[in-house]
Amino acid sequence: MSQQSTVGSWQSAIGTKHDLVMSGVQNLIVYRKAFELAMEIFQMIKSFPKEEKYGLISQIRNSSRSVCSNIAEGYRKRQYPAHFVSKISDADMENTETQVWLDFSLKCKYIDDKIYNLYLEKSQEIGKLLNHMMKHPEKYS
Repeated sequence: MSQQSTVGSWQSAIGTKHDLVMSGVQNLIVYRKAFELAMEIFQMIKSFPKEEKYGLISQIRNSSRSVCSNIAEGYRKRQYPAHFVSKISDADMENTETQVWLDFSLKCKYIDDKIYNLYLEKSQEIGKLLNHMMKHPEKYS
């Protein structure tokens, strides 16, 4: 049997790789909201000045994406409550860092008040969801 037909039969038996992933962390509202915000920030920073490439652009891009990766890492280890809470705490820390970079973006006049307030509100909502996860890890095991 060829490798391609083996993969094909495997996928038909269990669904696509995307179906498998969707049954996990991507079903979490907090993950979807964090991913959406990270993608919005990615679009936003395209208009930032080139001199910010290794400064503000890099920092806000990395912190916003780290929220998602820490949620995913914690979710994967949710059978260990202390590890789960630690990774969700890391996600919360990265979310807070993203808020700081939004503050700088506003003060440097790279974004206007409307965008700042919209993204800050989304980030604060993500923070509330993350705090709920840290206080109630048993709901995610």
